[in-house]
Amino acid sequence: MSVNTSEVSPAPSLSSPVSLGKIELANRIVMAPMTRVRAGSSGIPGDLMVEYYRQRASVGLIIAEGTYPDHASQGYVGEPGIATDEQAAGWQRVFEAVHAEGGRIVLQIMHAGRGTHPDINGGRRILAPSAIARTGETFTEKGEQPYPVPEAMTTAEVQAVLEDFVAAARRTIEAGADGVEIHGANGYLLHQFLSPAANQRTDEYGGSPHNRARFVVEVVTAVANAVGAERVGLRISPEVEFGDVFETDRDDVLATYGTLLDQLRPLGLAYLSVLHAEPGGDLVQELRRFDGKLIVNNGPLGGGQTTRERALQQIEAGHADAVAVGRALIANPDLVERWQGDHPENEPRPELFYGPGAEGYTDYPFLEAA
Repeated sequence: MSVNTSEVSPAPSLSSPVSLGKIELANRIVMAPMTRVRAGSSGIPGDLMVEYYRQRASVGLIIAEGTYPDHASQGYVGEPGIATDEQAAGWQRVFEAVHAEGGRIVLQIMHAGRGTHPDINGGRRILAPSAIARTGETFTEKGEQPYPVPEAMTTAEVQAVLEDFVAAARRTIEAGADGVEIHGANGYLLHQFLSPAANQRTDEYGGSPHNRARFVVEVVTAVANAVGAERVGLRISPEVEFGDVFETDRDDVLATYGTLLDQLRPLGLAYLSVLHAEPGGDLVQELRRFDGKLIVNNGPLGGGQTTRERALQQIEAGHADAVAVGRALIANPDLVERWQGDHPENEPRPELFYGPGAEGYTDYPFLEAA
């Protein structure tokens, strides 16, 4: 019996194109959002950030670093914002540089919640689901300081933050981005709402899995309605315990994230991005009930940085539609070319990940210069 091979679709590879909503990717290598604190005290992306992202435009999609939607939500010294027209103009230069190289870029909108300090956010109030401080210290303009006890948000403040997300998303799209990613992961505000350890509210935003998921559903829905669901992604990190956002009960995790994604499914979002130690495991694959495109990332959780072999395995096994890569893209702006040709890679320099200058940021050599 003969087979008409013209009707057999080739198996996807890292080099094959894929569509995430209205965002067309030339390949399935995605640059993970990584805080690099190069925006100075103004939070305005400058020449250094323009060059950094321009260098990496050959990936299928850049997810630019977590960016604060209003000044009170700034989580790091040197973090960029999208709270003002001046900051949006800085990001517009970044988007234009990436597009000029044929790339695609979305901006991750991130509210730090209790993960900030008055000496970071200009003396503004620290808001969170509940008045529970996270342990540890954070770097401020005045050195290392313990995290303060946040104020529990009123329902009016919950709605005001939602409106900040919407305004930031509109500003991002108007500046020319291909889309926005809502940061619901890594211990920041939206993740704080999802976690029973960080969210001990007794109103409609706390208690049951459905109630704890409510704010994330409302934010993502409002942003999707404002800029188009086909340009909106959501990042989650179930069971990833950053910032004391503990999720230790697997049944509760499945109930919380299950109801979250069941409610978001009808929107038709561009993608869901999941950070987890086992992207091919039962939990992450169960969350594919989202019924949309899936980006996976295990970051440093699964035994080191994402390699070409690990990324390829996730695609070939059908565990994801694209793979987010972090450290390898910090050190190799031309990672796509290196992986396609099986070329050696630069080693990342972690001691230079965070800082104000070009060293360890835009000075990694390309293949022709190596």
